[in-house]
Order: sequence, then structure tokens, then C-alpha cells
Amino acid sequence: MAVEPRMASAVMLLRDPSSRQGIEVFMVRRVIQSDFMPDVYVFPGGSVTKDDRTAELTEGICKSVASPAADPEGHTVLGSGTRAAAMRELFEEAGILLAYHAERLLAFDNQNVARFDTYRKAFNQRQGSLVEMARAEQLTLATDRLHYFAHWITPEGMPKRFDTHFFLTTAPSEQKAAYDQLETSEDIWISPAEALARFERNEFPLVFATIYQLRELAAFRSVKEALETTAVQHVPTRIPVLTREDGKTRVFLKEDAANAWEVPEHMTRS
Repeated sequence: MAVEPRMASAVMLLRDPSSRQGIEVFMVRRVIQSDFMPDVYVFPGGSVTKDDRTAELTEGICKSVASPAADPEGHTVLGSGTRAAAMRELFEEAGILLAYHAERLLAFDNQNVARFDTYRKAFNQRQGSLVEMARAEQLTLATDRLHYFAHWITPEGMPKRFDTHFFLTTAPSEQKAAYDQLETSEDIWISPAEALARFERNEFPLVFATIYQLRELAAFRSVKEALETTAVQHVPTRIPVLTREDGKTRVFLKEDAANAWEVPEHMTRS
């Protein structure tokens, strides 16, 4: 029986480097014990939960979002849960909370950083909810700051499959990204080109979809250019194909079959 993909979201947190042209993206490394994509660098993300959908449907919790031209099918409209999930996962895995307080972006300072760290730890332990936190802290989730960028569905044949929507965003200047030390073992700000070069040298483990997305990010000369592009581009759904020959599993896009990627054996086990 084919495994049905689970709805999921991920976030590419961007910044402009101070010393050169181009962009940098925040990535975390999954712990080696992870049951999905262990020991590889990824963008913060995870499955959409019932709480995420509830947060988007609860009045006053999320900032309204116009239906983006990139998403004519409405995958990321409020109510789907994809935007709330992306924000929750960014908070859990990177410590960045995109929210408005009194119409201004939330800032972490000496007075509230410990309190919000308690929320983050609770979310990592699957406790509490976005709605409870937003109401207690008088926040409106900044769902309007997520820019729809990519849509990938794990190929048939994998033991776990995800229907994942990727967003671009930037962090408020008063918040600093840092990995969670639970699901991830380290973090890094890195230019897409450097990440790909290190991958080619076997120094920076990546998976198929991430490689493609880093190639797309590498084309941008600034964060502003990247965000502006999302306002006009259409986001196609990409579903790679999985094949097994000569005892090896390979994955590729139909339109780019020449660039098949060999899937490590441990990633194909259930």
C-alpha cells in the first residue's frame, strides 16, 4: 500500500551577509537518531498539526494573508495550517518567533527571553499551543511575513512521505537564530553556493530536494530580490521519482533525469 504524504511546512530564514553580495540561509543539522532525514542539514520544518490549523482558524490569532499569485491552488491560505506550522517549527528549531505585539514585531529582551524560551521548550515537548501562547502574550502571528517559495512531495516508495510547502522569511533584528539541541545537533548561517560546494566535497550532507532549493537560492543577489521574486513566480509541485537498480536506490525529477541522486540506504528503511 502506498504511503500517503503528510502535510508539512519548512522555512528558509534569510539574511544579507555584511561582507559580500548574495544571501545566507539558516540551516540546522538533524540529530543522527532522527527517524527522518538523520544527520543531514535541512531548513527548519515539520508536519502540520491540528493545533496549527486551529490557530489559523481562530479569530485574532493570525495576520490576514492575501492569496499569493504563487499559490493559485490555495495550499497556503489560512486554515490549511501550513503557515502556522512553519512559524511554530521556526520557533521550535531556530528560536525565531514571528509575531506582532502592539502592531510591532516581537523583540526578545532581558525581560521576556526566558519566558519565551519556556514556551519553546514546551512546544518541543508537544505541550501548549500557538493559540494559548498568542492569547497569553497578546500576540498576532506574523503569517503575512511568510513568502511562498517551493512545494515538494516525497516520492512514492519512501517509508515516510511529506507534502511540504517552503517559505522564505527574515528574522526580526532583535531575535537571533539558534538550534534547539533536541531534534537538531548544530546550526549554521551559510551561503547557498558554499553549502553546495561543501556538499560536493562530502563535508555537508544534504538530501535531494534541499540541493535543488539551494541551487535556486544561489541565484539571488540579495534578500530583497528573493522576497520580491515570490510575489510573481508560480510555485510548481515537484514530485521526484524513485527507482532501484543494481541494488541502489536513486531519485530524480522527470524533467531532469540525467541528474539522478543516489539515496543513502538508511533513508529508505522504515
